[in-house]
Amino acid sequence: MKMNALSALLLGTALALTSLPVAAQSDLLENMSPVTDEMIQNPDPGSWLSWRRTLDNQGFSPLDQINKDNVSDLQVVWSRGMTEGFQEAAPLVHDGVMFLPHPRDIIQALDATTGDLLWEYKREVPANAPMIITTRNIAIWGDLLVFSSKDNYLVALNAKTGQLAWETQLRDENAWAWSTPGPIIVNGKAISGRSCAQQPSGDTPVGGPETCYLTAHDMKTGEELWRFHTLPHGDMAGSESWNGVDDSLRHHVGSWISPSYDPELNLVYFGTSVTSPYSKFYFANFDSVEELEEQEFLYQTSTLALDADTGELKWYQQHIRDHWDLDHPFERILVDTAIAPNADEVRWINPAVTPGEERRVVTGIPGKTGIFYSMDAATGEFLWARETTYQNVISDIDTTTGRATHPLDMIPTEIGQSLLVCPSDAGGKRWFTSAYSPLTNAIYSPLANFCMQSVTLPNDIRLSPDVLAPGTSVVGRLNAISVETGEELWSLDQEDFTTSLLATQGGLLFGGDTNRRFRAYDQTNGEVLFETIVPSAVGGVPITYEVGDRQYVAVPVGSWLDMTPYVDNTPRDIPMGGNAIVVYALPQK
Repeated sequence: MKMNALSALLLGTALALTSLPVAAQSDLLENMSPVTDEMIQNPDPGSWLSWRRTLDNQGFSPLDQINKDNVSDLQVVWSRGMTEGFQEAAPLVHDGVMFLPHPRDIIQALDATTGDLLWEYKREVPANAPMIITTRNIAIWGDLLVFSSKDNYLVALNAKTGQLAWETQLRDENAWAWSTPGPIIVNGKAISGRSCAQQPSGDTPVGGPETCYLTAHDMKTGEELWRFHTLPHGDMAGSESWNGVDDSLRHHVGSWISPSYDPELNLVYFGTSVTSPYSKFYFANFDSVEELEEQEFLYQTSTLALDADTGELKWYQQHIRDHWDLDHPFERILVDTAIAPNADEVRWINPAVTPGEERRVVTGIPGKTGIFYSMDAATGEFLWARETTYQNVISDIDTTTGRATHPLDMIPTEIGQSLLVCPSDAGGKRWFTSAYSPLTNAIYSPLANFCMQSVTLPNDIRLSPDVLAPGTSVVGRLNAISVETGEELWSLDQEDFTTSLLATQGGLLFGGDTNRRFRAYDQTNGEVLFETIVPSAVGGVPITYEVGDRQYVAVPVGSWLDMTPYVDNTPRDIPMGGNAIVVYALPQK
């Protein structure tokens, strides 16, 4: 029986009332095995040990107990309310224990079969900490959980007790910056990025370019092992790309999504954000818009490949030179694939590509432009790229280097200019995760059909409320792109925006939307095979795991940061707030 009403949630809660005795709960934690680097790099099928399960950020699970034939029978087995704040969480599961990050620096350990609380950690955050009250993800290693706190610390907890193990300050407490992404664990190192200080505004305390960096910390002690600055300054390599701009005017090239890692190449892959202010004419030395177009301002809106042991930059690929707040920090997905881009659909193809050759690629949609890229994982060589949503900020891409060309009339050069920019700063794609399936060799992405009217003011661009892109009538789009050919295998236009996705060996694609619907799609054609109603919009990242012989699907729900454009462009009233986690499974025989 398909449950598609709130009664399903209530019934599931009732079914979960039988909980483990206290002694059994204690044994669950006591018997939990330490998580090794080998387990992280090759996780058990039933575990979810990293943000996207595996360090290649594919968001794929090999579990198939729940499949296309029986997914319509899913029922809620337990649910649990969560702390108020922006909901963007991704849980972890290990040995039957779920570790759930809440907004406001709260971490809980739960029985993964019932939702019963095993322990809870609440961090006391200073009143002057930045008010970005979300924690996207946490990481586990050994007997430690680690996360980035709102008061700029990397915090490690004992995974069995929730007690503080160590904490390391990431930056000066007066720097108005924050760390929404948690780290990934690479050979005993917690590697993470963060946002960084924007340009000064009123009395807001800020730091300079030194606040923008990536780090690795020793998981045993919290000691910093290396640091790479995403906004070069002084005599650092790349500093010359700022064309003489004073260090004090360089702001805001952060990395606010967790990286991926390739153990064979020993490379960690980060994406980066835009500068502040967005429009470079505010601080750049130039005589013409043509000259401005030639500047790079590294390492904004780029993919960076760093040596995981040293933090040394091995290669980078810059996707755009931003003037419009079109960040490129999203997940980099690693895939081994044949490449044979279809010129009928793929607009930009490197002529050096030999059709059918096998490559390890960094692929997917790294930024708000909605452009899908494929790059060689070892060298950063540009292979191919195609559009997935309407955009007007890139007129061409050099197919040998990957360097984008921007229309000169889209580059702001003076106060008072008004431009229709597509996509908007909400993005053709946003931080909501794509998912890859080896069953189809395709990446599935949640997209939005947005444009915006931008006006240059004395201090920066003013971004107007988002409007639907030309030729579109609904805000949401879900599509599947072949990693081999670049062809769009299928797409769905939707009145409501679909958020983060999960792919499984059962041939399913799970995802929720702004209108409280949580669905399972057929990977091959997008057919909806299961749909249910949850308490609020789906802001969190769905995962699946196994305890005993039973597979579960979990989804954190609730409103997220900057949800307004998605709400304003739907034809219905969208409830805000209501954070919770809802967990499904097939009925037990």
